Amino acid sequence: MKSFRKALSIILSIVIVMQIGVIGAFAGSDYTIVNPYEDVIWSGENAWGAYKGSLHTHTTYSDADDTLPVMVKESYNQDYDFLAISDHGITGVDWNKTPEIQPLYLYQYIIDNPYEHLTDEEYEQIKNGTYPLYDGTIRNKKMVPVLGANEFNNLSLTKNHVNGYFLEGTTGSGFLGMENEYGYEQAIKFIEENGGLSHINHPGDWLDSNSNPDVVNDPESIKFFGDLILKYDSCLGIETLNERNGTTGYDRILWDNLLMYCLPYGKNVIGYSNSDAHHTGTVDTSYMYFMMKENNVENIKDTMQTGAFFSITKKLRPNDKIGPSAEIDVANEGFADPMFTSIKVDGHKVTVTAKDSSTLQWIANGEVIFKQEIGTQPVTIDLDTIKGAEDFQYIRAELFGEGGLCHTQAFVIDDGSEPLEFVAEEVSFIDKVVSFIKGTIFWSIAGEIIKAIG
Repeated sequence: MKSFRKALSIILSIVIVMQIGVIGAFAGSDYTIVNPYEDVIWSGENAWGAYKGSLHTHTTYSDADDTLPVMVKESYNQDYDFLAISDHGITGVDWNKTPEIQPLYLYQYIIDNPYEHLTDEEYEQIKNGTYPLYDGTIRNKKMVPVLGANEFNNLSLTKNHVNGYFLEGTTGSGFLGMENEYGYEQAIKFIEENGGLSHINHPGDWLDSNSNPDVVNDPESIKFFGDLILKYDSCLGIETLNERNGTTGYDRILWDNLLMYCLPYGKNVIGYSNSDAHHTGTVDTSYMYFMMKENNVENIKDTMQTGAFFSITKKLRPNDKIGPSAEIDVANEGFADPMFTSIKVDGHKVTVTAKDSSTLQWIANGEVIFKQEIGTQPVTIDLDTIKGAEDFQYIRAELFGEGGLCHTQAFVIDDGSEPLEFVAEEVSFIDKVVSFIKGTIFWSIAGEIIKAIG
């Protein structure tokens, strides 16, 4: 009897220890899914609108093929609700005025590409929606100009471009910038010091990821861009999608890597999608839908920072990591954009509805964790049923449909722990000198010559 009691006591002790372990494991996996669309009212009398726009468009004031009136009117006819003219090295002003002309682009006169702006009447009509569409009908929906935008490092051969926003007056006009790493930080720092917001443009172009797709997984590349985003609060993120994604087809993968790098420090990385249009044929390539209660500059600025928007592209090469499995190429085809129509977070579950979509996938820590066909019925992902979910730093969703790709912003997984403190590394004098030399145009020209010879 004594031995039986002893054995029973041991068994009960083991059970209690196991229960404590299970409780401890459950407590360790306790987390909150932070929903960037939490405040959006999806339906009903006070429903928010989905406002279409691009924050990166060019005109003949810099290196585009079409004039400002042509680009503005084309965007207006393609149902854009907001637009930023971000010419290279020229800070955008009201569309009925001439911006500060830069000598670099006087060649446009030689090739008979005129400098033009809207008339006062056209500008007011576009801003209030009474300007007629191409077919003569009145749109009755305004298009908001986002002024003070500028694509920096306009003289750069290495395409280390940064878009600045909400700059006052002509601040930034004539900013030639430098090459490579030095030029990136120089531009972002200038924008922050002058009260603007920024994001890094088409990073794959600078990385040359077309030639070497693995470079977006290179720890040095991730650290470089991640440190810039962490060092400067005003640098909000990167373009994950740009125009036809000809040089940026792997930037969504880079974005996943940057999220994993920056989130432990408490900094989200927002993924933008812009047409980067240089002529009317590329207006219908990449753009965004901002979820806002009203379409105005204040809400646009706020949404840029909260991430309550969706990014769209109509052209994208395939990749075997996160897709698509086949090339997307539907620009100017007239297909409806795949779009989320509601998103709800309930504990560890996220339920979405969508339209004009065929496939939904969720990505976490750079890997596809969920994929399902989707129509108009709700689809729910339950992280409690997914192995390793307690280690996710974020999840994000993508829709594929006949009209292209649509992605959400990151839903941060918050386990309540304190974020790490980011401390910028001290740079030695020698490294500063080397960075400056690599930042000169002479270095880039020499590199281009060597590349051409090779």
